[in-house]
Amino acid sequence: MTKNTTNETLLKELSEIDRLHHIHPSTNPKFHRDNGPKLVFKEGKGIYLYDLKGEEYIDGVSMLWNVNLGHGNKELAEAAYEQMSSIAYASAFYGYANESTARLAKKVASLTPGDLNTVFFTSGGSESNDTAFKLSRFYWELKGYKNKKKIISLRRGYHGVTVAAQRATGIEVYRNFSGSLDPNIVNAKPHLTECEQGDKNHPEYEGSIHSIIEKEGAENIAAVIMEPIQGAGGVHIPPEGYLEAVRKLCSENNIHLILDEVICGFGRTGKMFGADNWNIVPDLITFAKGITSGYSQLGGVAMTDEIGNTIAQYDGMLPHGFTYSGHPTACAVGLKNIEILERDNLVQHAVEMGEVLRQGFEYLEGKYSFFTKGRNVGLLGGFDLMRSPEENIPFEESVKAAVTLVDECFQRNLLIRPFDFEPGMNIVAVAPPLIIEKDEVEKIIAIIDDSLKALSNKI
Repeated sequence: MTKNTTNETLLKELSEIDRLHHIHPSTNPKFHRDNGPKLVFKEGKGIYLYDLKGEEYIDGVSMLWNVNLGHGNKELAEAAYEQMSSIAYASAFYGYANESTARLAKKVASLTPGDLNTVFFTSGGSESNDTAFKLSRFYWELKGYKNKKKIISLRRGYHGVTVAAQRATGIEVYRNFSGSLDPNIVNAKPHLTECEQGDKNHPEYEGSIHSIIEKEGAENIAAVIMEPIQGAGGVHIPPEGYLEAVRKLCSENNIHLILDEVICGFGRTGKMFGADNWNIVPDLITFAKGITSGYSQLGGVAMTDEIGNTIAQYDGMLPHGFTYSGHPTACAVGLKNIEILERDNLVQHAVEMGEVLRQGFEYLEGKYSFFTKGRNVGLLGGFDLMRSPEENIPFEESVKAAVTLVDECFQRNLLIRPFDFEPGMNIVAVAPPLIIEKDEVEKIIAIIDDSLKALSNKI
């Protein structure tokens, strides 16, 4: 039996097993049950993925914005193997510690801005954001502010899919899933700099963070949570002065600022953390994804000395934690991942490759009238497709421009991601691994170019 025949048999077997026994996240369940998986991956190397048919794909979005060091990194695999061979798992409950977890906590503290020197580990981003909400509320309780419970998040923000994190997410299809209701989590309009600076005459003031604080009362609000750059909401970069205005607003009203760095953290934006692009210091940072480049499940919350030291004085059992909080193997991978980021200067490399990506977007915008708003910070990028950008006219809903373009790219073996969860929205994200080289960025642009040409014949 030939290798191809073996792979075809395996593909058929795995596709049928997956179709019958696996409900996939963020997937159409009926379509999957009727048709089976879109791809069955076999292996990966660098920015490339390979399926059981032997096809090579460029991973243009680092899978889920997380495979920062690319696929098939042997050093990360060896770090996991060495830790597993020593002690694969040890609980962090009851004050138990281990070397990898302790050293990673110290390393994260050294990288975060300002005095965020204390870390609580989780298994991923959703858990991290839920944890940040709890720790913020717990801090205010310890300080005697019993009513500070409310959390303000932003529309189009994405914070995960646990009940509280999903309610904080500002995308309706997620926010309302299966009754994920929490009256203490309120969505605000995003990116209204003048409003957050206090301009009550602004036509969009109602529904801004500032207006919600005014309406709800600062004495009832624990925290504001936002991404430095919105990711799954469509790669929205905040306007000049916005994050600084929100930081000032929170400080003046005794409200925590939580920055969700799950996507932005660990080099994605050309800085170690997204906050570093604006030189602000939040009260809490949530992280996951890039800390291990997806090689192991790990997340966490970093908090200021004020919050960390206050919680450290609580003389009782902290009633919060996950089985895999501070997982030694995950933390060993995280340590090695950060070591490689620093050793190979990949954060600066993201800046340099981001410039190549920006130039590519400029080229495409000059070539196609419907390609607009190309944008990126480091290797976190996106663009819009519109019927008439000059007149701000979107495509008709039936056109599905972003989905069609992404499908055209898929047919040309490039994996990127569309967003069309609002009427008229046609946004495409591009966020390749940080190890990508100039010729590979240019190859991505060339495939998008060819796909845009095909799209132009369909719209």
